[in-house]
Amino acid sequence: MAKDLFHDAVKNALIKDGWQITDDPFFLKIGGVELYIDLGAEKLIAAERDNQKIAVEIKSFISSSSLEDV
Repeated sequence: MAKDLFHDAVKNALIKDGWQITDDPFFLKIGGVELYIDLGAEKLIAAERDNQKIAVEIKSFISSSSLEDV
């Protein structure tokens, strides 16, 4: 799977903001459709709270993506 032109820049920005990259890429299955989202990350908010989690799809608009219809 080819990485987007800005993949590493976005990944580094998330890390600098305190996010831990958990998946590179992040696999997701929705209604029988298998997708790979560019990054999965989580960030611990406080010791007493649940972790915040995000999935990040990085787009440079250079070519089409299987996520364009989602």
